[in-house]
Amino acid sequence: MHRLRAVHWLMIAPAHALLAAFILIPAVFVVWISLQHWSYGRPPSFVGFANYAAILTDPQFWRAFWNTFLVTNAVVYGELLLGLGLALLIAGPVPGKKIVISILLAPYAITEVSAVVMWRTMLEPDIGIINWALMRLVGGQIDWSADPFDALVVVSLLSIWHHVPFTFLILYAAVVAIPNELVEAAVVDGASPWQGFWHVKLRLILPALLIAMMFRYIVAMRVFAEVWLLTEGGPARLTEVLAVYLYRQAFKYHEFGGAAATGVTMLVISLLIALPYLHQMQRRMFGHAG
Repeated sequence: MHRLRAVHWLMIAPAHALLAAFILIPAVFVVWISLQHWSYGRPPSFVGFANYAAILTDPQFWRAFWNTFLVTNAVVYGELLLGLGLALLIAGPVPGKKIVISILLAPYAITEVSAVVMWRTMLEPDIGIINWALMRLVGGQIDWSADPFDALVVVSLLSIWHHVPFTFLILYAAVVAIPNELVEAAVVDGASPWQGFWHVKLRLILPALLIAMMFRYIVAMRVFAEVWLLTEGGPARLTEVLAVYLYRQAFKYHEFGGAAATGVTMLVISLLIALPYLHQMQRRMFGHAG
């Protein structure tokens, strides 16, 4: 038995070594940097939690935090509503279903940089087709280059468009896995379409919904390319998010300790967001086991 267990550990050792080399060791190193005062041409010196105190008392950090909070929630809940609606629609009798699904998944095949450049071109005040259409239809444009609110709206819409295929795939797989017998039984019992969705379908796809929500919260918290390539955090750093704040700390101000502290803080926030969803999934999926 002990020899068999040793063989099992030996077989998974390469995977553990890769995880340690590319996740655990870098993470520990970042935590170590966050406790140092370190910049170019200067050896690191231990300062304890001074870097955390500095960023938590920085008004710009809190502005970036609230921008990240607003964008993240708009993106996550926008994606969930759109992805769930599309999943329920496509799961029904839709002509050319394979072609429709291919079209829905197409944005996910585009890199973030290409997507931002494409959207930025379409939203240019002078040559952009979207602003041209808005001017003709409603007599106004999206002033994303000067209005912080418009810029954050564009960032949210862009992120939803680019990542909704991920949410759609998870929810579509959950919807098509619902046994038809349960839906038919609800109809026989007199349930309306809304009651059938709320009391039958939603309860069955809730674990997938929680998984999609958790992953999208964690990824959306790190939004960077959309903001940096669209506005670089401007005007006057009013559209800056936490990832852009971290980038400036590291590569503009060369405050590696402050940048690392920002990264660790983002990790802690992501864990705090993930824990309730992990608890709900554990309770719903394994609560009756044993």
